[in-house]
Amino acid sequence: MTSSQVSPRAELSPAHRIAADLDALLGDPLDDAAGPFSYKSIVEAEERDELPEGAVETVRAWGFPGYLVPRHLGGRLTTLEELFFVTRGISRRSLTVAVMYGSGLLAVNPVWLWGDPRQQKAVAEGVLDGDLACFGVSEADHGSDVMACEAQAVPKAHDGDLVLTGTKWPVGNATRGRFVTAYAKTGPRDFSLILVDKQDLDPGEWSVLPPVRTVGLRGHDLSGVVFEGARVPADAIIGRPGSGLVQTLKTLQITRTAIAALSIGTMDAVVRIGMEYARARKLYGADIYQIPVIRDHLVKAHLDLLIAECVAIPVARTLTVAPGRLSLWSSIVKYFVPVQGEEVVASIGAVLAARGYLREGVAHGVFQKLQRDHAIASIFEGTTHVNLANVAGQLPFLVGDQPEAEASGELLADLFSWTRTPPEWRPDGRLLQLTNEGHDEIGRQYEATVETLLATARVFAAPDVANDLAALVARIGDLRSELHAQVRADPSDTTSAEALRRARRHCEIHAMVSCMLTWIHNHAEFGGSFADGAWLVLVLERLLQRARPDTALSEQYLPSLEETMFRCFGEGRWFTLLGLADGGRSVSVPLPAAG
Repeated sequence: MTSSQVSPRAELSPAHRIAADLDALLGDPLDDAAGPFSYKSIVEAEERDELPEGAVETVRAWGFPGYLVPRHLGGRLTTLEELFFVTRGISRRSLTVAVMYGSGLLAVNPVWLWGDPRQQKAVAEGVLDGDLACFGVSEADHGSDVMACEAQAVPKAHDGDLVLTGTKWPVGNATRGRFVTAYAKTGPRDFSLILVDKQDLDPGEWSVLPPVRTVGLRGHDLSGVVFEGARVPADAIIGRPGSGLVQTLKTLQITRTAIAALSIGTMDAVVRIGMEYARARKLYGADIYQIPVIRDHLVKAHLDLLIAECVAIPVARTLTVAPGRLSLWSSIVKYFVPVQGEEVVASIGAVLAARGYLREGVAHGVFQKLQRDHAIASIFEGTTHVNLANVAGQLPFLVGDQPEAEASGELLADLFSWTRTPPEWRPDGRLLQLTNEGHDEIGRQYEATVETLLATARVFAAPDVANDLAALVARIGDLRSELHAQVRADPSDTTSAEALRRARRHCEIHAMVSCMLTWIHNHAEFGGSFADGAWLVLVLERLLQRARPDTALSEQYLPSLEETMFRCFGEGRWFTLLGLADGGRSVSVPLPAAG
C-alpha cells in the first residue's frame, strides 16, 4: 500500500489510518485468493444463503467489535467517523457483514447513551467478546407506528420484577444475538427500552421465529423473537421508565448517519466494477469507455460518490462536535446518500447491460448481489419518506432571514476539515435533540459561505474556475430563494407531497453547500487538483442537474477528474476526494486501497 503527504502542516484524522489498516487486511475483493472477503467467496456463500466462511472471524480478530464500544468502556470507538470509515471499507465487499454489525450498533447505543454502569459493563464485555445484539422495536402489524406497540412489560405484584410479553419482528440478529433491546409498553401511554440478556432468561419464556427470506442480504440473521411471560429484573429498563419513544428517536439519529457508509461503500464497489468492465470490454474496435454514454455514466457516478463524501462525513463528525444538530442533518444524509447510491447502482447497471443481470461473469457476478443488498439502505432506520417528512417538518423554522451566529464558523471548520480530529465520544443522551430548533449552521450560513468561497476562489483557483463558481452560486442562490419563498407562502404545510418535494430540494441545496464547505476547509492542506477547484465546479453542476436537467458538465474540467479516476482504479485505491490531493501521491497516512 502506498503512502503520501497531504501537506507538511497537517495530517488526516485517525479514522483514515484505521480504515486503511482494515482495508489492507481484507485484501482486494477482485483477487480470488483474498479469502472470505473476495467477491468469489462472497458470491459462493450468497448462493448458499450464508455468510462467507471465516468472514466474521476475520473482522473479529482485527477488532471490529471494539468500534461498537466507546473507549471509556473498554472499546476502541472514539468518534463516529472511525466507525463510518471502517463500515465503508467492509461495505465495498460485503454489505451483509456490515449490516450484521450495524444492527448491533443500533441495539447497544441506548445502553451507552442512557444505561447504568452495570448495564454498560455487561453489554461492553459481551460485545467485545463477540456477542451480537438486536433492537426489538418492529412488530408485524404496526411497522413504524411505534405508538401501537403491543409488547408489554408489567411488574409482578410480589417482587417488582417485570414480565415481558410480546413478539418483535422482523429484527436483525434476533436469533444470533445475545442481547435484545426491547421496546415495550410499561404504562397506558408509556413505553420503555428494556435490556434483555437471553442467557438470563428461562428457556421456556422466549423463542425465536424462523428466518425471513429476503431479496438481498442473504445470510443475514433477519428473524424475530417472542417473549412469553419472560421475567426480567425491574432495573433492566434502560434509563428513565417511560422514555423509550424519545430514546428510540434519538438513537436512530446515529445509525441513520452510519447507514450512509453502506451506500458509499456500495458506490465505490460498483463504480470499480463498471470501470473494469468498460476498459476490458471491446466493441467497434475500442474499449466501451470510449462510447460517450458509457463515459457519461461512469463520470457522473464518480461525481455522485464524491458528493456523498461531502454530505456524509461532516454529519458523522456531528455526533461529537454538535450532537444537537443530528435530528435534521441525519435525516438529510439518510434520505440523500442512499438515494444517490441507488442511482449510481442503476447507472452502473446500464454500463454492464446484460452482464449486470448475470449471477456469474464480471467480478463473479457480484454486481447483482450489491444491487439487491443496497436496496435496504433506503428502508433501514426510517424509509426515504419518513426522513423527508422529518426535514419537511423542520423546514419552516430554517428559512428565517437571520443567519447563524458568527461562532458557527469554527463549528463548520470542525465539521468539514478532514485534518481536524473530532472530540472523543462520551455518550450522553441528553445532548441529542428531537429537533434542531431552527438551527442549521450549514444552511443558514449560506451567504457567508458563498462570500468566502468566491473570495478564496479568486485567489487560489484558476480564473475560469472562479468565474464558473460565481455563475453557479448565483443559480444556486436563485433555487434557494425560490424554495424559501414557497415555504413562507404556506408554512403550515409540512405533510403534503409538495412539502416532501420542498424537503428534497432543501437536501439538494444542503449537499451543494456541503461541497462548497469541503473545498473551503481543505484546499490549502490538500493541494493538487483538489485545490484548483475544478472538481467543485463539476459536483455543483452535477447537483444542479437534479433541479435543472439541462445543466451540462464543463467538459474542460473532465480530463483531470478522469485522470484521478483511472489512477485510483489502477492502484486499487478508494474512489475519494483524497485521490485529488497532490495527485493522490503524498498523504500523511496510507490511503485505503483494495489490497
